Amino acid sequence: MVQNIIIMSLIFLLNHSSLLNSEKTFCNPMNLNYRFQPSNQGSYREAADPVITIYKGKYFLYASHSGGYWYSDDMLDWKFIPVKSLPIEDYAPDVITINDTTYYMGSAAVKKSIYYTTNPFEDNWKPMDQTLPFPVWDPHFFRDDDGKVYLYWGCSDKDPIRVVQLNKKMQPIAEPAVVITHNSEDHGWENPGEFNEKAKNGYNEGSWMTKYNGKYYLQYASPGTEFKTYADGVYTSDSPTGPFKYETYSPFSYKPGGFISGAGHSGTFKDKYGNYWHVSSMTISIRHMFERRLGLFPACFDNDGVLRTFTAFGDYPAIMPDHKINFDRESLFRGWMLLSYKKKATASSSLEKYPVKNAFDEDIRTWWSAGTGDPGEWLSVELDHNVTVRAIQVNFADNNATLKPDSKNLQYCYRILASDDHKVWKVIVDKSKNTKDACHDYIELDKPVKARYIKVENVKVPDGTFSIYDLRIFGKKTGMKPNEVNGLKVERSVSDERRAIVKWENDPSATGYVVNYGTDIHKLYTSVMVYDADSVRLTGLNKGIRYYFSVDAFNESGITKGTNEIAQ
Repeated sequence: MVQNIIIMSLIFLLNHSSLLNSEKTFCNPMNLNYRFQPSNQGSYREAADPVITIYKGKYFLYASHSGGYWYSDDMLDWKFIPVKSLPIEDYAPDVITINDTTYYMGSAAVKKSIYYTTNPFEDNWKPMDQTLPFPVWDPHFFRDDDGKVYLYWGCSDKDPIRVVQLNKKMQPIAEPAVVITHNSEDHGWENPGEFNEKAKNGYNEGSWMTKYNGKYYLQYASPGTEFKTYADGVYTSDSPTGPFKYETYSPFSYKPGGFISGAGHSGTFKDKYGNYWHVSSMTISIRHMFERRLGLFPACFDNDGVLRTFTAFGDYPAIMPDHKINFDRESLFRGWMLLSYKKKATASSSLEKYPVKNAFDEDIRTWWSAGTGDPGEWLSVELDHNVTVRAIQVNFADNNATLKPDSKNLQYCYRILASDDHKVWKVIVDKSKNTKDACHDYIELDKPVKARYIKVENVKVPDGTFSIYDLRIFGKKTGMKPNEVNGLKVERSVSDERRAIVKWENDPSATGYVVNYGTDIHKLYTSVMVYDADSVRLTGLNKGIRYYFSVDAFNESGITKGTNEIAQ
């Protein structure tokens, strides 16, 4: 009997492993035609405050200030629908589908209409007869199992997040109730700043409701969209209108490190197969505070009803499943490691403020730029021996671009070449006739490539110079994984329990580390990724809460999990 169970379990794991190995991957930030906006520092792209809904078997993605919205069959390939019948320039919209009707509302400081359509594939939205009797910012609609509809809203460093029930005409039937107030004195992650260093309230905003196993999970973002510490926390209740209890494992969606940071103002939703996802705002905020991107992360509720988002290696290739995943969402990480970090690189030319090294530093807030946007400008990187390339992400930086929201012909045309000796080159990706605007172009290679050098060569840019935030090469290096982390120590601030420093012994076998922590020794769900470091300063802890910590090490050959867990 026991032997049969073991054999059946092995068959199950092998079958699911085979399925995942055959499925396609994606890589954050999401590869969309982010809309250009003008600023004093040159044009910048943006999309934020995302909502994903399912309408007649299609995924629809709505975001701030994007000139329209997208739809997709698989959340991999998104098609854009430009729209003029909506107040599409409003920020932080929300969308809900009730029966065959989809309702849309954006943010505004004045009374606004809710719009509706029975066919979101067409630009033919209509305003409802009545406007809401009060203005709302960051609206969110929630429909309960009994058919009752609620509106949550709030975006302020002073005012609370509120809720009100709506009738069938989407009008309030009661007085609004307060559901979340500010508490930055206890919740360190609600303090604004790159390190939550400003001793004041951040912006509590972007509410979102999810019902799971009869419990209501009211999610919200803080401290501000322009900070790496932008994250989501959660309150729970037995009622959609409260009272709500703060969950001390907050923030449950948190990504202050890695190539691109931020995981706030999000939407939690189920895909067509019943898998949970969390679609979030991510920050660049160099040319403008609203220079932002979107990220898509696996999510789940654990056996105890704890809501979690998987952001460790959240900007590495991940699997997009085409079936229900009945095991740990961490299995969606494809296991392809970054091969290009801080590698030796050359280019056809470089502007002084934008050197070649910037394209391989795992920081979207810096970039490399060629001297021109002419055809033939190139960027090349030398990889280690014994590497296999599986995927490439080209993140275009739009240096010196002066494009506007209505600009056309925004595609990047380029080629990617591989070589063993930097002399003889073979084209492995040809997008010289590309017609799609894809500024974070992610290419999963049809066949793995063994090469020492990878080069991206310009054919045409929409405007400005040929420039790249980072050229990111993913795959595996034949070799040993890093040593297990030693010397783990945690120093919790005596004067401010919301702060702590996690330290360990740096090891030359590791490229970087992932610090994991949580409020349960078996639930180290929060993570921070760092490169070339032997410590992390944590600034978003909750006062009066005990935490447990461990540190994983990674390099180009894989990940070594930390086993030394300590409490503080």
